[in-house]
Amino acid sequence: MKRNIVIAAVTAAALIGGGTATALASTGDDQGSARQAANTKLSDDGNRDDKDDRDDRDDEAARVSSSDVTAPEAIASALKHTSGTVVSAELDDEDDSDKVVWKVDVLSGDDAWHSVSVDPSNGKVLGAHTDDEDDTAQVRAALKGSSVTAEEAAKAAAGKGVVTSVGLDEDGKDKSWEAETRKSGGAEQDWKVDLKSGKVTADRDDAQDDAADDADDQD
Repeated sequence: MKRNIVIAAVTAAALIGGGTATALASTGDDQGSARQAANTKLSDDGNRDDKDDRDDRDDEAARVSSSDVTAPEAIASALKHTSGTVVSAELDDEDDSDKVVWKVDVLSGDDAWHSVSVDPSNGKVLGAHTDDEDDTAQVRAALKGSSVTAEEAAKAAAGKGVVTSVGLDEDGKDKSWEAETRKSGGAEQDWKVDLKSGKVTADRDDAQDDAADDADDQD
């Protein structure tokens, strides 16, 4: 008897609260849809990130193939125009345009910074302007006692592939030249060039970052 009363009460509650039951069911569906949408967004974001990475590699490959002038040649050309110490050289788009140039940063004897643009097709200087930098003392200190110039570092790294950039790493304990190379197959690699011996070694920090990125991709 009691069991029948309980069943009747539950049935009545279900009939009276039908709207609530429907609402709860609807809420469950909404949560499922939200989870599905979130998973879809994560998948789309991952696909976009992969596409962006491929686009960056394609852009870099295009820049390399468009340059007939090597990093050492671009540095030598910049120094003929503006005397001083080259701190970095990079093959890059000019002011985010489609035009590719070598950008060479030169620290002159009066501690003025100059950015020199070099044509990658013929090595001619396209222009130069003065930059404001606040790390002059740090750069001078890092280069003190160095016997390897940026040009020599670029030549040393050229044995590993086409040098697309070279620059001074003045931070941390182990100061060095850093060079980025690209091989014909498109693979990029970062290298450290000793400031005194010119010895080229693989950038272990870069290798660790690549390994971490690969692990994230697998997850």
